[in-house]
Amino acid sequence: MTLTSLVLSHFRSYNNKSWHFSDGATCIVGPNAAGKTNVLEAIVMLATGKSFRAGQDRDVISWGEEITRIEAKVGSNKLEVMLTPGEVSGQRSPLKKYMVNGVSRRLIDFMGHVRVVLFWPEDLEIVTDSPSVRRKYLDMVLVQTDREYRRNLISYERGLRQRNKLLDLIKEGAATRGQLLFWDQLLIKAGGYITEKRATYIEFINATVLSDHRYTITYDKSIISEARILQYKDEEVAAKSTLVGPHRDDFVLSSQEGHGRDESHGFRDLNKFGSRGEQRLAVLWLKLAELSYIEKETGERPLLLLDDIFSELDEAHRTLVGEVTDQQQTIITSADMLSIPVSVTKNATVLRL
Repeated sequence: MTLTSLVLSHFRSYNNKSWHFSDGATCIVGPNAAGKTNVLEAIVMLATGKSFRAGQDRDVISWGEEITRIEAKVGSNKLEVMLTPGEVSGQRSPLKKYMVNGVSRRLIDFMGHVRVVLFWPEDLEIVTDSPSVRRKYLDMVLVQTDREYRRNLISYERGLRQRNKLLDLIKEGAATRGQLLFWDQLLIKAGGYITEKRATYIEFINATVLSDHRYTITYDKSIISEARILQYKDEEVAAKSTLVGPHRDDFVLSSQEGHGRDESHGFRDLNKFGSRGEQRLAVLWLKLAELSYIEKETGERPLLLLDDIFSELDEAHRTLVGEVTDQQQTIITSADMLSIPVSVTKNATVLRL
């Protein structure tokens, strides 16, 4: 699926702006703070329904405006995302609306019309930041490849909010544990699917791309079951929070000491013991694995989005990424045209801001 055009209305710094993209590589070049990342943010919202930058999705609405629109042509489909702060012209309105060819769709049905892999400098946080960042990364991959994962994730997140509200009421003496039974069963069913699919993705990474480059991922899963819920029943009432389940998952990205993968070399947790350079290269290999996984699951290469990353890589890895760009449609942003390999720019469409 090729993204041929994009129109942004009242989206962050853009009042009304349109772009047309090559089916190969397109380079968007401009100074820092010119709005290059905003373009990629809008494209990711078309793929996942969510921003990868904003604390709340409505933060993308231009200051003083009431409606943001993202419109795009992907293959034969016209996709549109509309966002509001919840009120337009003094009247209540939906926070989000998703449309395909002018027909309103639920988010679960909207996702999957375009798939993306994003590589940007903040991806370093996958290694260094909190578990919630790593869970968000897993979800961003899996909602694009598995409709049932989308359905179960939405169901799980809604159920978790309701169960936590009940735990709060139980602590206050305004509800009983028996009222948790429905939500327990919902979370166990949806959570089991989420855990299974996350494990499958991590197993794929360890078995393919990363296995050749001395990296490994260890999945620290939080299984949700009747027995584990019972085990923590007192603690979760005290905390007013569900203490087990995939919302508490994590994973560790490690690098092997030395070379090769024999038993004489151990693995180092890159969050605790890796240099910034090692962490960045680990994320690069993770992104390459992500490309391969989405292709395996869907039969198509996803759109590759590279946000000003060439300046962060050494020459050998710039060359490696450059070689990957011609395997699918790629959109690249950069403040410095010279940082992009010539092998990429010579055949690319260049858009200047």
